[in-house]
Amino acid sequence: MVRGWTIRRWRAAFRAAVLRDVRGATALEFALVAPVLIAMIVAIFEIAVMYFAQQGLETATETSARLILTGQAQQNFTGVKDAQGNVTKTPQQQFKEAACASLPTFLQCSRLYVDVTNVTNFSSANTALPTFTYDSNGNITNTFAYTPGTQGAVVVVRLIYNWPTLAGPLGFDLSNRPGSQRMLLATSVMKTEGY
Repeated sequence: MVRGWTIRRWRAAFRAAVLRDVRGATALEFALVAPVLIAMIVAIFEIAVMYFAQQGLETATETSARLILTGQAQQNFTGVKDAQGNVTKTPQQQFKEAACASLPTFLQCSRLYVDVTNVTNFSSANTALPTFTYDSNGNITNTFAYTPGTQGAVVVVRLIYNWPTLAGPLGFDLSNRPGSQRMLLATSVMKTEGY
């Protein structure tokens, strides 16, 4: 009888001691909160870098659209031919090179697509993200226009960048295209000056 009472007393004392002990509570709470905290930090970082890339694309669009606005692109980007008369660079490729020169260094020129169209008026300008078609490897197969127009023409310049995204923790995903890609779009609509 004495022994049973001692064991019950010992169990009660042990239970009370365990319930009072809070030394591991902080570690346990952090273990519960850490995955969500890390996921939020990764998501914030990815969104910040994407917005930084978008701003760089906007600046490159503004700079390259100015070449069309002032007539420099129409006069200087006429294509390059070799000695046999074969076209080695089209005006669109020359314009893309000029746009790439305006991109921030962390953006790759190979991921940039240029679309320049001539429209009849400002209200008919299409500034939406185009519909893309892909081959079996996930590469974009669209052909984009390059019609910069003449003096007084309304021109839409769209630079489209294929931004690679990370598959974030806890299902966070910014991709809007196949292959964990997000299309960033910067558009400028203007009426060309007299040149």
